[in-house]
Parts: sequence; C-alpha cells; structure tokens
Amino acid sequence: MRWCRVEAGKLLRMYEKMLEIRRFEEAIADLYYKGLVPSSAHLYIGQEAVAVGVCQALREGDLVITTHRGHAHNIAMGVPMDKVAAEILGRAYGTCGGRGGSMRVSSPEHGVVYACPIVGSNIPIAAGMGWAIRMRGEDRVVACFFGDGAANIGAFHEGLNLASVWKSPVVYVCENNLYALSVRTARVTSVESIAERVAAYNIPGVVVDGNDVVAVYEEAVKAVERARRGGGPTLMECRTYRWLGHHAGDPGTAYRAREEVEEWKARCPIKRVRESLMDMGLSEDVERIEAEVSKRVEEAVEKALNSPYPSPETLMDYVY
Repeated sequence: MRWCRVEAGKLLRMYEKMLEIRRFEEAIADLYYKGLVPSSAHLYIGQEAVAVGVCQALREGDLVITTHRGHAHNIAMGVPMDKVAAEILGRAYGTCGGRGGSMRVSSPEHGVVYACPIVGSNIPIAAGMGWAIRMRGEDRVVACFFGDGAANIGAFHEGLNLASVWKSPVVYVCENNLYALSVRTARVTSVESIAERVAAYNIPGVVVDGNDVVAVYEEAVKAVERARRGGGPTLMECRTYRWLGHHAGDPGTAYRAREEVEEWKARCPIKRVRESLMDMGLSEDVERIEAEVSKRVEEAVEKALNSPYPSPETLMDYVY
C-alpha cells in the first residue's frame, strides 16, 4: 500500500489536518449562506491533500505565500482556526484584525506571510522573498501556492524566470483543479501539463496526484530539500478538483457536468487516507480524531461569532 511509505503517526496527523480543513470550510460555507460572511468565500473542499502534503514537508521558519483560496494553507501551517474564522467574519480577533477578510487571511508569525487575491501576483513576490532569504544567508524555504489560471498570467513567466536566475529557494505549487473560475483549463492552455512550461526557465517540473496526500508530501520533500541546499526553485503541478463552484455563491452547474463532479468526489483525498488508516487497524484513532476535529471547529466558529467587530476609533489604523 502506498500509505505505508509514511509512518502511522504522520499519516494520522495528515488525516487530522485535512479533516480540520474540510470541516472548517463546510462551516464557512454555512455561515456564508446565512449571510454572515461580509465578502465572497473561495472554498477549498476537495483539494485538502495539496495544502497538507506540502506544508507537512516544511519546518518551523519556512514561509508560505498563498492566494484568494488560502484558508486551508493557513490551517495547514498551524494558524488557529478561531482566528482564521474571525478574520473571514471581519472581527477584530482575526489574524489581520478583521481588515483582510476571506481573501487575505495571513499570519506571519505562523509563516503565512501574505495571501494575494490578485491571480498570479504572488509568484514574483515569492521569487523576491526567496532572493531575500539567499541575500541574508538564511536556511529557509518559501512555498508559493497558486491555481492553474495563474499559469496563463504574465507574472507566472516573469516570476519563474527571476526565481531561476536568482536560484530562489521556492517551491511553486500549482493547484490544478481543472478550472480557472468557470473556464476549463484545457480550453485556454497550450500544453497538456503546466509543469512542461518551466523547462523554459531551467526549473524542474513534476506532475503529482493532488488527491494523494502521501504523493504530494513525497514530492514536496524533494523540492524543499533541493531549495534548501541551494538548487533553486521547483514547480509541482498538483492535479486535483474543487467540489464546489469558484466561490461559495457559485453553484458551478453552468460549466461542469454533474457526472464529472461526482467522479471526482469518489476520489476524495480524505476518504482515501481514512480507508488506509482503517486497513492499518487504527479505527479508534480515526474516530477519536473525527470527534475532536468536529468539536474544535464548532468551538472555533462559535468564538469567532462571539468576538467583536473592530472599533470605529481604529478606522484609520494601518493606513499609510
């Protein structure tokens, strides 16, 4: 079994973190439908193996820069769920004091430097972050997450070229969920694999099953080790699928067939890990984790809902 390539304790931790993301995003969807989220909410349900697989390969001091679909990357990096929820709800207790909202959840103290809502804009920023790390002689790595749509943005090519020239210690993670908003990637992308493109910049590219957390983790470990020893950036194209629409208010039915969605749901990354843990005789651990995660998410959301909005007196704070 492929799951046996990591020890049971690590696989249980991966399962727990993936389940936290799933239950948290389900809770945010519910709050959105109740009108309690004062913005759009781009949910991560179905893609959990990518965030967890990559972030498990990082260590303390490493950095993440994410996108508008970044709740999961924060949780995968250990940002408290109550603070993530509070930020999404615009509360003062949030990671950015309620000023960032769903698309800008970040927590530098946990390594999540920034969430860029503009598609592709974080790619050259990651190259610069990596260059700064090299200039300072630090032993750190940057993981940069973006979607397949960003691969058709000019910043993708500019950023990867600079990262290669500077040998920036960056792991670029393209979460290819097959759709850029409502447009199927195959309709607007000239190559079969986005990973092929990085050969033009002398960067290794690899395609991995983004619904297999162990496969993602294994490739991330290689890319992180390469970056840390001075080998420069790597691009991982993780092929996965978002179960919901582009954002919580998008049903996704106008551009995706129901059969396609159901086919991908059958490949659920969390279900795959759960079945393997059961096969390993860890049913008691699985059931304990499931109960604990449900309780933690419920408590996190409740705390966020009961926290205050920013005071009007602070309106001009952080304005430059």
